[in-house]
Amino acid sequence: MKRVVILGGGYGGLRLLQRLLTNDLPADVEIVLIDKLPYHCMKTEYYALAAGTESDHQVRVPFPTHKQLRLQFGTIDRVDMDSNLVHMKGENPVAYDSLIVGLGCEDKFHEVPGAAEHTYSIQTMEATRKSYQVLNSLPANSSVSIVGAGLSGVELASELRESRSDLRIRLFDRGDTILPMFPNRLSRYVQKWFEDHQVEVISNSDITQVDEHTIYNHGEPLESDVIIWTAGIQPNKVVRDMDVEKDPRGRVILTPHHHLPDNKNVFVVGDCASLPHAPSAQLAEGQAEQIAMVLKKRWKGESIPETLPEIKLKGVLGSLGKKHGFGMMGEKAAVTGRVARMLKSGVLWMYKNHNGV
Repeated sequence: MKRVVILGGGYGGLRLLQRLLTNDLPADVEIVLIDKLPYHCMKTEYYALAAGTESDHQVRVPFPTHKQLRLQFGTIDRVDMDSNLVHMKGENPVAYDSLIVGLGCEDKFHEVPGAAEHTYSIQTMEATRKSYQVLNSLPANSSVSIVGAGLSGVELASELRESRSDLRIRLFDRGDTILPMFPNRLSRYVQKWFEDHQVEVISNSDITQVDEHTIYNHGEPLESDVIIWTAGIQPNKVVRDMDVEKDPRGRVILTPHHHLPDNKNVFVVGDCASLPHAPSAQLAEGQAEQIAMVLKKRWKGESIPETLPEIKLKGVLGSLGKKHGFGMMGEKAAVTGRVARMLKSGVLWMYKNHNGV
């Protein structure tokens, strides 16, 4: 038997299962998925779970079932590429013939003192559940600080505003303009939404320290009942500990076929991969499609093209609560307002429906 081990059931891992568990899967191939949780989690919706506007069940998708698929749940400790083993905490190592690493990312605290100890997160399901509990247990008129005004911070701030109109919400942005990766028209639209809904956006911020209930901006202390960190990501620690070539952001350098340059049996998919685009669910799924193709051609003894097509992204959609949104369709078409929010809701519905929810 040839064993394919997939580490992580995120967007890339789930798409790999969908593309590999088909009628043409060779009978001598076993697929093993290793994840902490017994279901796929829609990480792009964690902001709504934390804000209390969606339930835990609404952001989960069951993994598929197949006679050649084995699901194993637990915590991955390290990867031994010399012995082709995945070591797990408290369990026997798992051997592999082909390995696909899709372990996602973790918060990056940029060496800010106290940030790791005194802030909450929406990077994992476990962390998001804790954020939900603390945010929705706050007394009336409490203050919440959100560090980082990227897509996650913007969506969390707006969703929390709709969920808790009583809260005082601050959103700390390092730049001059919120969401600088979008056209100015979209940035201005989001900024005005926050102004109209009494969310304070603090531009050109520099968080220098975090205490239990205090955040320091340029050294100035500001009291806050809860502090949420959305100000940067880094690859999972298992990937950071792998002795492989990485780019300046710690992401793994890959060949055009998404495997290590010196090991064609170890692939990396998703946030830990060094790619020309910013990490996203779409990018992970596009990679997964191509990795599945490479594996299938190998099993059939077919030649693999030297170069693969560029992964084309359809755009980015963000929400401002349940009624408004913003985004880019393709590279040029900007959308705002109710249309953008309806588009995002439709994409989410299609994703969940396609995966059998």
